[in-house]
Amino acid sequence: MKIQEYADRDMLAIDVANAIAGDLEAALLHHDLVSFAVPGGTTPGPVFDGLCAADLDWDRVRILPTDERCVPSDSDRANARLIQERLLTNRASVAQYVPLYLDGKDPESVLPEIESLIAPVLPLSVLMLGMGEDMHTASLFPGMDGLAAALDGHAPPLAVARPEVQPEARITLTAPVLDGALSKHLVIFGETKRKALDRAMSLHPKEAPIAAVLGGMTVHWAE
Repeated sequence: MKIQEYADRDMLAIDVANAIAGDLEAALLHHDLVSFAVPGGTTPGPVFDGLCAADLDWDRVRILPTDERCVPSDSDRANARLIQERLLTNRASVAQYVPLYLDGKDPESVLPEIESLIAPVLPLSVLMLGMGEDMHTASLFPGMDGLAAALDGHAPPLAVARPEVQPEARITLTAPVLDGALSKHLVIFGETKRKALDRAMSLHPKEAPIAAVLGGMTVHWAE
């Protein structure tokens, strides 16, 4: 793991967008199709704003969320909506989106169908992650039911997460899929998250799920 620090969040967004564009371009030199998994929340938006203008063969890129709330895709709580509005635009509008949730369906019942959609794009070519102050990443939350199974090295690609601290169920990529990405970037802001990351490095992934995916990670941090 290496940590890159930036003078401000604007500089971070520009640099991360350029780094990811470079990773995608390199992957496209060796593969007909490449995959790019991205987080939701407020953090990635400025990165997406720059990245979507990159001059890449976006029609050969498959974009998927690292996790998704089981809500309608047009909900303001859906990661799909953020990705559609901020990343799948400009030159990147021709990239293909691979959803992790199908509207109106029970999350457990839809897992086989979703897994069949993402199987062709594994291992992930490029991964961008965020992290909460509680050291969760994607929808792998400390103490949630099923966390041990989702962290296991032989876990299936997807898990249903029902964290008590969240209002709805979620579908998440599991730790081996996240950790197996060929290029990994973690973006965090603020002193609180920096301290949480430092703490995570000495904790078991059951206490700090982000710890399960830090090997080979490039961490991008700004106050």
